[in-house]
Amino acid sequence: MYDFNYYTPTKVVFGRDSVQQLGALVKAQGCKKVLIHYGGGSVKRSGLLERVRSALALEGIRSVELGGVVPNPRLSLVYEGIALAREEGVDFILAVGGGSVIDSAKAIGYGAAEDADVWELYEQTRTARACLPVGVVLTIAASGSEMSMGSVITKDEGGIKRAYNDDLARPKFAVMDPALTMTLPDYQTASGCVDILMHTMERYFTAGGTMEITDSIAEALMRTVIRNARILHDTPQNYEARAEVMWAGSLSHNGLTGCGNDGGDFASHKLEHELGGMFDVAHGAGLAAIWGSWARYVYDARPDRFRRFAVNVMGVADTGSDLELALRGIEAMEAFYRSIGMPTSLKELGIAPTDQQIEELAEKCALACGGVAGSIKKLRQEDMRNIYKMAR
Repeated sequence: MYDFNYYTPTKVVFGRDSVQQLGALVKAQGCKKVLIHYGGGSVKRSGLLERVRSALALEGIRSVELGGVVPNPRLSLVYEGIALAREEGVDFILAVGGGSVIDSAKAIGYGAAEDADVWELYEQTRTARACLPVGVVLTIAASGSEMSMGSVITKDEGGIKRAYNDDLARPKFAVMDPALTMTLPDYQTASGCVDILMHTMERYFTAGGTMEITDSIAEALMRTVIRNARILHDTPQNYEARAEVMWAGSLSHNGLTGCGNDGGDFASHKLEHELGGMFDVAHGAGLAAIWGSWARYVYDARPDRFRRFAVNVMGVADTGSDLELALRGIEAMEAFYRSIGMPTSLKELGIAPTDQQIEELAEKCALACGGVAGSIKKLRQEDMRNIYKMAR
């Protein structure tokens, strides 16, 4: 095992009608004016935006609003939010939505707190010195951004998708009502479940040592998400299943499932980021489409690890060699993805990158990773190109 620091300062308010506590939560931060940041019209049609406004108004908290966040959130809207926050004297950013909205809110928080170009953070040319406090009303169980230090933003010009991680942006609180996720389309629910699984698997599949307790937590979390994703595929209005998935999403990406390991692999995420930047695909679906090809490319570096996954997570009978069981586990996960309507190839994802586009994807991925990605097997540009081709 490795030494580690575990830091999770986000206050979680979980359960039905938890939005009612929003005003008091913001007031406790000592803030006077809030930028409410959200995505499309669903928060308006559902009445959630009005509930948020009312909760703030009851505590005498003023607010301004900025909607328009899209999947793979755009830098152009972040710049618009920064300008609005400065103009209005905003001292708190409230994200009402899922991972894209939260990531955009974090980027606005960085930009509004510093007199510098926020994109420099995502280009990794400097580190943040400050960030306005961020709070969350979560509407999608997926990214775990409501408790994480990370955010991912896409630069409009060139479709460049980059991540930045810093404890400064960890949300001060997360209001989590599973009932708010019941209006999601089935595809979005399933895509979110894949994202949760992948945040756990990226930490689970490592070349270095780990801890038995961390492995056991990760395996239980993955089994829980798989079981409840199947329930939600058949009965989308099941509150208990939505609650299980929502809490799993937070635990999968707040650092808990990485305690004691080498930090995880995250090569699949790096590969998918380029797909999202170029083709604007749903993040979870993109991960499902690339994961099987990545797994088959690297499993022989740690067949024992893949065997444990096959037996303890996917329920594969523990008979055969490590390599045989590793492949059965990969096949079982892909079968699960298909069972909830998720793709297991780029063709099923609905894209057909040309050889030239694959070369560009690999080049961008290698550049974003500093030339090398992964833990379980170190991947360079040629390896990335091979995985993209396998995934077609």
